[in-house]
Amino acid sequence: MSLQFTTNVKLLDAVTVDTTGEYTDVSERETLSVQFTAADISSGNGVFTIEVSNDGVNFVTYNRLNDNLTNTNLQGDTRVGSVTLNSNTSKIYFFPNGDYFRYIRAKVDLTTDGTYSATLQAG
Repeated sequence: MSLQFTTNVKLLDAVTVDTTGEYTDVSERETLSVQFTAADISSGNGVFTIEVSNDGVNFVTYNRLNDNLTNTNLQGDTRVGSVTLNSNTSKIYFFPNGDYFRYIRAKVDLTTDGTYSATLQAG
């Protein structure tokens, strides 16, 4: 597969309160990944989730993010529905090929402090 065009979209951009981002149309994309980033944390954490929808009104939590872990072939991919960051770091997650929906958005629920971002790469 050769990607002719990719986009990089900020789903959440340096938010400091519980936030549900605006949705983005990914219907013409074949591959997706999302990077969650946390900064300025002294004692809290942020819990990220991804929501998807086909109509742009009714969103459901996406529970099939592939964690960027080292697994054996027998173990398969580790899938998660939420990601907690409690230090100044970032993590990347991938969407399984073959999952189709039109819209995607990110949410973060945080405790205490921190600055949180989510960046979508779509091709």
